[in-house]
Amino acid sequence: MKGRDGISRAICVTAKNRRVVLARVFYLSRRPRKYRNEYEALKEEFSLVSVLIAARTRAGLTQEEVANRMKTTQAVIARLEGGGSEPSTRTLERYAEATGSRLRISFEPEGARS
Repeated sequence: MKGRDGISRAICVTAKNRRVVLARVFYLSRRPRKYRNEYEALKEEFSLVSVLIAARTRAGLTQEEVANRMKTTQAVIARLEGGGSEPSTRTLERYAEATGSRLRISFEPEGARS
C-alpha cells in the first residue's frame, strides 16, 4: 500500500479465526530526510503500542475482552493501542492486570536506545 509519506506493509496475526492487523510498517528509505526524522521522533510511542498489543495477543484476548476486564469500552482500548492517547501509569497497571502481565517502567541512558 502506497501512502503520502511512504510505502507501508501490514503485520498481521490470526487470533480466534480472525485476522488482526498488529501494525503498519512504513518504509521511508526513499523519502526525504524530514519523514525519517519524524518517524524516529515517534519511535517511543510506536514501541509502547507494540508492547500493549503484544501483551494482549499473548494473553489471547480481544480488545473487547480487555475492555471488560478493565471496566471500560473497546473504543478506549483501541485508542490506547492506536497511540491516540497518553496513558497514565494507573491505566498501564490496569491493562497489565487485564492481560495477565506485569508492568515494569525503567529509565535508560540516552545512548542505550535500541
